[in-house]
Amino acid sequence: MRLKSSFSKLNLECGTDEAGRGCLAGPVTAAAVILPRNFKNDLLNDSKLLSEKKRSILKPIIECEAVTFSYTHIYPTKIDKINILNASILAMHNAIQQLSTRPDFIIVDGNKFKPYRDIPFETIIKGDSKYTSIAAASVLAKTYRDAYMEDIDKEYPMYNWKQNKGYPTKEHREAIRRYGITKYHRKTFRLLPEQYHLDL
Repeated sequence: MRLKSSFSKLNLECGTDEAGRGCLAGPVTAAAVILPRNFKNDLLNDSKLLSEKKRSILKPIIECEAVTFSYTHIYPTKIDKINILNASILAMHNAIQQLSTRPDFIIVDGNKFKPYRDIPFETIIKGDSKYTSIAAASVLAKTYRDAYMEDIDKEYPMYNWKQNKGYPTKEHREAIRRYGITKYHRKTFRLLPEQYHLDL
């Protein structure tokens, strides 16, 4: 399905999306992107449907051609304090705030958002596979978060974050059971299945 260029038909429409919401470790990362109305790229799609290679090809193209873009991380201590939904929305707000141009309209992937200042917005379920700016934001959020996880993997290689990116894979959970948790783990998440007990 071809992505649509705009929801509101306004020139400065910002798309925003997050990555890492379901992870056991690492930040939730959001990106915000305003693209030119005539932006087109046949590779672009929801980042979850793209290979790592395609995302890495798209990242510099998006950054070069965007009117403005930004990304932010919200780290586990904050996630544990305010919960993952609020942390995801905060990450999107922070990313929008860092844009060099104020958007006229915001389109958000998903169905949950809180008003940002007085800018009108629309939440769109599966928006990252429907609108170019949300798809672009999903690619940036995913690539910046993946790079962060690959970086902290060097500190704690036993969890293999360079591969699983902090998601609850069997391997990741087995490493938690074996080695315990790190400062990068989200303590309010169910880190292990119920048959295991973890002292936090």
